[in-house]
Amino acid sequence: MDSPAAVPGRRPRTRLLLTLAAVILLADLVTKIIVVATIEPGADIRLLGGALYLTQLRNMGAAFSFAEGATVLFSLVAVVVAVVIVRTARRMYSTGWAVTLGLVLGGALGNLIDRIFRSPGFLRGGVVDFLSVFGPDGRVWPVFNVADSAIVCGGLLGVLLALRGIEFDGSRSGGGAAATAATTGPATPAEDGGTGRG
Repeated sequence: MDSPAAVPGRRPRTRLLLTLAAVILLADLVTKIIVVATIEPGADIRLLGGALYLTQLRNMGAAFSFAEGATVLFSLVAVVVAVVIVRTARRMYSTGWAVTLGLVLGGALGNLIDRIFRSPGFLRGGVVDFLSVFGPDGRVWPVFNVADSAIVCGGLLGVLLALRGIEFDGSRSGGGAAATAATTGPATPAEDGGTGRG
């Protein structure tokens, strides 16, 4: 199989990935700044007939308040994820994967900035969450933010792309040995080394 760089007319989707990540990061930062400046902690502002509430709380765990108390661990994981995605971006030829990793990168950086710069301290800061759906204070669904939404959407899209067998270079995987056997047929004794053994 040719490498992505050897395929004529193919351009890396690095710019798309990084641009989307920057848009998500900017949207996350701006909304958090507005929320902190205008909404008191614990307040609930009812919108859309109660389908959405705006509030302000600090999340010490992962997305949607999962595993609170492991803030430093999630901070380090976010750093590793960001580094891996940036390194992968150079060989990104799939538009779908560029969108996927752009969403995850932007979301990871958005929450990481909170963990670095907000109290109680470096890598332990509380992430600002402010969106609560179908009920106040996360009674129906955990309170979240723009970064959380981007990470979850990116994760779901990544699962879909993986299930469809789409690779980073835009090609489709062969589906492993089963697909190979289906297209080429079973190996003959000569192809199997000529041993004749089962």
